[in-house]
Amino acid sequence: MKIVDLKARCVAIPLSAQLRSNTGVHPGYFMRTIIELVTDEGIVGLGEVGGGDQRGALAKLKSRLIGLDPFHTELIKAKILRNTYFQSNARIYAAIEIACLDIQGKALGRPMHDLLGGRIRDSVAFIGYLFWRYDRPGGGDDNTAEDVAEHCQELAETLGVKAMKLKAGVMEPREEARVLELCRERLGPDFGLRIDPNGTWSIGTAVRIGKRLESLDIEYFEDPSWGIEGNAAVRSRVRVPIATNMYPARFDDLGPGIRLGAADVILTDLHYWEGPRGVKDLCAVCRSFGIGVAMHSGSEFGIELAAMIHTAATVPEMIYAGDAHYHYLTDDIIAGGPMRYVNGAIAVPTGPGLGVELDPEKMDKYERYFEEKGDYYARFRTDPRRPDWHPVIGGR
Repeated sequence: MKIVDLKARCVAIPLSAQLRSNTGVHPGYFMRTIIELVTDEGIVGLGEVGGGDQRGALAKLKSRLIGLDPFHTELIKAKILRNTYFQSNARIYAAIEIACLDIQGKALGRPMHDLLGGRIRDSVAFIGYLFWRYDRPGGGDDNTAEDVAEHCQELAETLGVKAMKLKAGVMEPREEARVLELCRERLGPDFGLRIDPNGTWSIGTAVRIGKRLESLDIEYFEDPSWGIEGNAAVRSRVRVPIATNMYPARFDDLGPGIRLGAADVILTDLHYWEGPRGVKDLCAVCRSFGIGVAMHSGSEFGIELAAMIHTAATVPEMIYAGDAHYHYLTDDIIAGGPMRYVNGAIAVPTGPGLGVELDPEKMDKYERYFEEKGDYYARFRTDPRRPDWHPVIGGR
């Protein structure tokens, strides 16, 4: 079997609200680049990548893929990723590896998780991911801790989620800490609590808020301050597990992060850690050093979410509910519509490969929507309600 073509399309799907973070505002939609890897046997593998419009980058790499066997992912990795001039291609390589695994599974008649060692769970739990919102359903914005805590209660009731994470670094830190206090009060002692300022707080603020949260028995405090040194400094001074999706977020930084004691939990990401098999490599290292693993979300659609679920289903140590922005999407591009939450979890697909396929009509519809709205990464680090605002690290 040989790869004979690579096709890429950009699509965008509306959200139920505009989502705020310390890096800007998602303007009411998410966008992804969807790839189709075509073989000479007529099997097509699906992949997905974020980070803006990736069609140009994929076009440059296409010639490196043509003629290769989709089972030979190490050779594909060498040609795309293991090259001095292509060190930034981890995100794109992951989408290609996902498509190759989809092809392999379809060729063998086996689900992707069988190619990764086999599933050990039938479904994967997800959190209620909380953001300070503009233009939330029904109108208005989230302005107080009560607004966000009410949203958390709503997700617990409608999706059955049993844990949450607040994307912090937006409001005054004490108000953001109060969100977790309200959620603990309203949802009880067994509901999982997390907070993620995305490294934006000063070490002093992160330590002060971390100490305030100690009595809440939270699952973890994610990227409280900037860099490996910042996380390590906070970890040494608070009795709360420190997690990271930022430091380290690639294999080159894993050694320094472990030596400095920067994190108790590392969030896996298919794109940061070189695809599903790279995530399995990361989990093996974490197992050796007694570091926990969780799963990061990059505002994925159904293709990547399926790959995340397949991967997480094969990792025994992944005891934390995964991150997912999925409940903010108003639709999906996969046949049959969005995946369903049941008691806070989504079932592991059982069909060959990813176990999901594209809906041609939805692809056409949301490709047109992308063409109308455009690539928001050029203006993501802005806030339409605050024209003079810009991200500040360590400013609180």
